[in-house]
Amino acid sequence: MTLSYPLVDVSAQMAFGVNRLDRMSERRDDALLLSSLRRDPQARAFLYAGAQIVTKDGGFLFSKSEAEALGADWATTTFLGQSEDGPLFGASIPEADGLETKSLRSVALEAELPLDLLGPAAQASALLVWHRTHEFCGRCGHRTTLGEAGYRRECPNCGAQHFPRTDPVVIMLAIDGERCVLGRRANMSFYSSLAGFMEPGETIEAAVRREIWEEAGVATGRVVYHASQPWPFPANLMIGCFAEATSFEIDPRDKELEDVRWFDRKDLPSMLEGRNPPLAVPGAYSIAHYLIKTYAERGSEVLVNGR
Repeated sequence: MTLSYPLVDVSAQMAFGVNRLDRMSERRDDALLLSSLRRDPQARAFLYAGAQIVTKDGGFLFSKSEAEALGADWATTTFLGQSEDGPLFGASIPEADGLETKSLRSVALEAELPLDLLGPAAQASALLVWHRTHEFCGRCGHRTTLGEAGYRRECPNCGAQHFPRTDPVVIMLAIDGERCVLGRRANMSFYSSLAGFMEPGETIEAAVRREIWEEAGVATGRVVYHASQPWPFPANLMIGCFAEATSFEIDPRDKELEDVRWFDRKDLPSMLEGRNPPLAVPGAYSIAHYLIKTYAERGSEVLVNGR
């Protein structure tokens, strides 16, 4: 079984935004089922060496025998879900010497994987990073073991159970009619929409307003949701919004950005197409690009329904 996405699902148009796997979350504790899925001759796995995805001859999926030959422990692979072509897993290998590896960011940027596989590849990356950083119990320090097909780690000493986390990040455009706010970090070669992590006890709307105020010194009122994007660097969910500016002087509070300024809407198309260096924007694989593109095309109308 695979899942379908409606045509109006803006998030599904983005890199990492499509994942049609049947994750079978209600059956992950079924040891017999999991054993059967691992023995399926059609089973394939994404392999990661650290944060790098392993590739071979332009492909990114490995059979059981191929994965084991590269050092993967097939018995502890993380189950991603069932696809139309068979079960998909994620696994780490101990080293990448002599292997061709790539960053998942470059794979997305260069569109080397179709959207149907890019989402599961991101899923695998996020889970495997979590496993590498949660080998020991946060309560008692004892080494943990794998559970629930890779979606839980269990402590045999104190009984604590640990689950993967996804960190929500708001990313947004502050809009004043025919202009919007973009910023650039010191190590960036482009201007982008503002962004920041949500904090405990905070709504999406409050986080949007706080981050714009901190990074640009611009107050905002109405906040409208646009779309979201899984961002596996290492495990974030980017929540894209538009916000209506109610003050207009740029006066950054936190000094995170090297430059923050208003950009006229009429200048955005050339920036999106890379025809206005050094005033570039992020590539089409990112939700920042979609936010800027949507506003460039529709103007302040996005503050009505976000789409």
